[in-house]
Amino acid sequence: MAATAAQSSVIRALVTRNAPASKSSPVSLCTRRNLLFLMTAAPALSMKESISRAQDIPLFGLKRKLKKAEEEAELLVKEGFETAEKGLETAEKGIESVERGLVTAEKGIESAERGVEEAVSFGGLAQAGAVVGAEAIAVLVATSVVNGILGPEA
Repeated sequence: MAATAAQSSVIRALVTRNAPASKSSPVSLCTRRNLLFLMTAAPALSMKESISRAQDIPLFGLKRKLKKAEEEAELLVKEGFETAEKGLETAEKGIESVERGLVTAEKGIESAERGVEEAVSFGGLAQAGAVVGAEAIAVLVATSVVNGILGPEA
């Protein structure tokens, strides 16, 4: 694995600083443990620089794709609300037309009732004539029944 520029500069600084080991410094900074720590810490320090560019890499461009998906979802929700509003307007128009149809049907029923009343209704004189005719027929039928029962007496 090739060392990055940050890693190589850290390594050079440690090696040149501690190259001539003197007896005055009992602790050496260039130990395996320190080098291992610096080698593992250097990539973490250099990653902060590339985070801002991560969305430009196609593999890591999830934020951009997520933003696009959110925008599309918002657009679909807006279209859904618009469609629902149009549906409500259409339903209101349908209800209004049905109400107009009911009013027209009621007017038709009322005119039909008037026609039936006119056809069935008699004037006062015609009704009195019908009653007199019915009574005359009833008297004739009653007379014939009584004559049939009593019979002629001869």
